[in-house]
Formats: sequence, C-alpha cells, structure tokens
Amino acid sequence: MELPEIREKLRERLAVLESRIVDACTRVGRARGEVTLIAVTKTTTAEVAGLLPELGVFDLGESRPQELARKATELAGRGIRWHMIGQLQTNKIKQTIESADLLHSVDRMRLLEELGKQGRPIRILLEVNASREEAKHGFTPEELPGIVAMLPRFSNLHLDGLMTMAAQSPDPEDSRPAFREVRELRDKLGLKDLSMGMSNDLHIAIEEGATLIRPGSALFE
Repeated sequence: MELPEIREKLRERLAVLESRIVDACTRVGRARGEVTLIAVTKTTTAEVAGLLPELGVFDLGESRPQELARKATELAGRGIRWHMIGQLQTNKIKQTIESADLLHSVDRMRLLEELGKQGRPIRILLEVNASREEAKHGFTPEELPGIVAMLPRFSNLHLDGLMTMAAQSPDPEDSRPAFREVRELRDKLGLKDLSMGMSNDLHIAIEEGATLIRPGSALFE
C-alpha cells in the first residue's frame, strides 16, 4: 500500500476512534479535551508513524527503548511527544529519557532509584498491577501510597499520575473493576493523570476516568 492510501486509512480509523472517545465522554459527562489519544506505533514503521502529526496526532507511544530512540531521531522536528509505555530496564534509562516526554511504566523501586540518580527532570507515571496477575508488572494498590509518600526524596522526578493494564479478556467490560480501582487510587493520592485503556477497552477506561488512552491495533492492524 502506498503512503497516500495508508494516510487515508489512518484518517478513517482515527475518525472511528474519535467517535468512540466522544461517545464515551458523553456517557459520563466528561469533556473531550480531558482525554489524550496516544497512538502506539510499536507495530509500524517510522515512515507510517510520521503521518500521524499530519492528521493531528502528536502523542506517540513505544514499548522498546531502541525503537523509541530510532523513531524519535527519524521523526525529529515534527512536534511529536513520545511516551515510553513498555517495561524499562535500568540499563536503558539514559537512552530512553533522551527521547521520552513521559515514562508510563515505572513499575518497581529499583527503577525509581535509578531514575532518581539522573541529572535531569523526568516525568513519570507509576504502574499499578490492579489485576494482581503474577505475570504483570507494577506496584500493588496496597503498597502504592507508601511509594508515593517517599517520592519527594527524588527531587528530579515529577509524578504525573498512574498507569495500569487490565487483564486480557474478550469482554472489555471485564476491565472496569481494575480501571475503577486505579481511578479511586489516583483521586485518593491527589494525582492528575490516568493512563489506561487500549484499542478494545478504551471506552471503558474513559468512562472510569482515563486521561491518557493507548490504542495501537485499532490504527495499524
């Protein structure tokens, strides 16, 4: 498929996503401007990802530091805000913070300590394992208040909010309890952002308070 065809396909898919976002906001009385769409570009090329700013999408997400750095370099100068949404290994910190505007998946104490040693301000979200699956990363809801309380010792870290991934299920409604629990945690802790919801369950996430949604397959597959 040629780039003009891909651009038109992306335009159509973005229109469908926009309709879903607006409908979800309307159902719960939220303003559309409260929700930021982060297009997850991990399954596509830099060339295709570079079409998104032309279509009004400037927030892009990557799950691997190498890909984030490569695409950020190739697409420099287009006003893109890059989001690191995958698990971050400590040996990839320096490479990642050169390009990422926001780290979504800060999931363990060791990573916080290493980020706190960096000589630059870093915006972060704490990942919450609200589904309590052993295979998932993140802090448990029970330990999160203690983690937030000790964050001031890292003067360069700015905590924007929380992130979570719901348990995989064919029924998006199954995501609701985990999303609701993380929203209640966010409110209790007085934080701003909630990163939750992907292609299949983003409408549930919005209804439960998401401010950052992360669709990928709905755009590129």
